[in-house]
Amino acid sequence: MDPYKFRPSSAYNSPFFTTNSGAPVWNNNASLTVGSRGPILLEDYHLVEKLAQFDRERIPERVVHARGASAKGFFEVTHDISHLTCADFLRAPGVQTPIILRFSTVIHERGSPETLRDPRGFAVKFYTREGNFDLVGNNFPVFFVRDGMKFPDMVHALKPNPKSHIQEAWRILDFFSHHPESCHMFTFLFDDVGIPLNYRHMEGFGVHAFTLVNKVGKSTYVKFHWIPTCGVKTLLDEEAVIVGGSNHSHATKDLYDSIAEGNYPEWKLCIQTLDPANEHLYDFDPLDVTKIWPEELFPLQPVGRLVLNKNIDNFFAENEQLAFCPALVVPGVYYTDDKLLQTRIFSYADTQRHRLGPNYLLLPVNAPKCAHHNNHHEGFMNFIHRDEEVNYFPSRFDPVRHSERVPVPSHVITGQREKVIIEKENNFAQPGARFRSWAPDRQERYINRWYEALSDPRVTHEIRSIWLSYWTQCDKMLGQNLAARLNLKANI
Repeated sequence: MDPYKFRPSSAYNSPFFTTNSGAPVWNNNASLTVGSRGPILLEDYHLVEKLAQFDRERIPERVVHARGASAKGFFEVTHDISHLTCADFLRAPGVQTPIILRFSTVIHERGSPETLRDPRGFAVKFYTREGNFDLVGNNFPVFFVRDGMKFPDMVHALKPNPKSHIQEAWRILDFFSHHPESCHMFTFLFDDVGIPLNYRHMEGFGVHAFTLVNKVGKSTYVKFHWIPTCGVKTLLDEEAVIVGGSNHSHATKDLYDSIAEGNYPEWKLCIQTLDPANEHLYDFDPLDVTKIWPEELFPLQPVGRLVLNKNIDNFFAENEQLAFCPALVVPGVYYTDDKLLQTRIFSYADTQRHRLGPNYLLLPVNAPKCAHHNNHHEGFMNFIHRDEEVNYFPSRFDPVRHSERVPVPSHVITGQREKVIIEKENNFAQPGARFRSWAPDRQERYINRWYEALSDPRVTHEIRSIWLSYWTQCDKMLGQNLAARLNLKANI
């Protein structure tokens, strides 16, 4: 065996302690000192290395989705959709693809309770034979804002007050009072589904509209839905207080224990499809991320199942270093002109380069499982050993070539440069319809949560009036009931 050949970490199971360079450590209990009492000598390399490593063993936590839990498993195709896409991992029923899935809360810190009212991330990394596909979504099918220009402001408003470090309702309601498109998202966040029972009983959504492309180049818009086979279950506010008070990591523990016991969580993947030629026929913009596609118009079509059957081996390596990006698609799957999706294509990879380093895709949990080759040599923390002499393309000394051409959407794009809001905002119809679909007791709980939020003493009369106007436009009864509790008049 070549002693200089790179060996995976599992080969480094030395029978004794060593430094990072492999030198044996004969005493891992005491520092090198002058006499038994010191002072300590700076030449104690092992001590300095140990402390320096410890000082750096925490990487910057994610700005959003900091609190999360991961598990591994597989995705299996159950229904043929090869007429819609040429994606290899969707090529035929029975095909299985290894995956890793990360659940998360969006706003709160890494050690925060998992019972807080917050959107949940639902991010799946498919290790396909054509590279990694990251389907990065949430447990709600819509989002607060439709343009990524507003994402940093939105997160700042939802995060704790920079002066007190306390999340405060007046800041949230102030910001979103300028964005009526957020009403639909609030009918999920302030609804009973705002606090899932745990990760196993939670839906997932791709949120954005994506594009499927088949082998002849025909495009179809698609939305992805993950439906838990064990059903959707939630915690009411008073239940969340009890659960969170007994274990702030209840959802992580439930996920880990369920898999360890062989009770493997499973989701069905369904899709909704839309012909791009018909996208202008509706009273909403199908690429508007604040809108759903009504199932009576766009029925759910089954595609496959996802099973989590293996816990991660190391929380840091396979959760904290796990990195997702909506830009990671495979042949047969492509983006749409959704303004929020377009900004996430850049932003997610950029934040991972900052958080983990420019070579974060070389980390085992993020690296593709298929063969891959490029000339992205060197850079911070590039640990891949390479001995090629040619690091440019093309070259007659390197046999690497272009892949076969991949079909991508080819529709003509025209328009002038402008910064404007989409034409079909229609901000209130869908949230109103959702509210009216609930049973009276569920409506009552929703109104109570809004009453409590709007009762914050720092919420001004102007902000209360704006929100009453929004909710009255969504549903007249909702606005009137909320106004009565606040002793205000509901005006449109």
